[in-house]
Amino acid sequence: MRVGIGYDSHRLIEGRKLILGGVQIPFEKGLLGHSDGDALTHAIIDAFLGAAGLGDIGGLFPDTDPRYKGANSLSLLKKVVSLVNEKGFQIINVDSTIIAEAPRMAPHIPEMRKRLSEVLRTDAINIKAKSNEKMGAVGRGEGIAVWAVGLIEEI
Repeated sequence: MRVGIGYDSHRLIEGRKLILGGVQIPFEKGLLGHSDGDALTHAIIDAFLGAAGLGDIGGLFPDTDPRYKGANSLSLLKKVVSLVNEKGFQIINVDSTIIAEAPRMAPHIPEMRKRLSEVLRTDAINIKAKSNEKMGAVGRGEGIAVWAVGLIEEI
């Protein structure tokens, strides 16, 4: 078995959709990013790439590559699952924490879990939501950060 840790954060800006875990969340701002800015999925990608020893999201899907401009992060995650499988591992579970002052994430977590489980082919997906207690940039509502831990096992 192998464990990987992933982290991602993006600034909140007007004029973008807020997408986390493949779910569009009603909010007046969205996450700035080269792709769709889905920080939850990006953190999960890095967790599994790390566990499999396959580098990180920036190396695999560089923000300098126009192919990934506006990309659906669930599609990127699907590619990562294939790479992890090709290396001889299967995904066991993921545990993640979204850190945001607003909007409230709890109502959207069941749909996030559903969409992620379809790509990861496991129901062992945990998503927690926390505030940053008004501390730092995330606490001021300037962005959203996510931590994820992924477990894989040799097939």
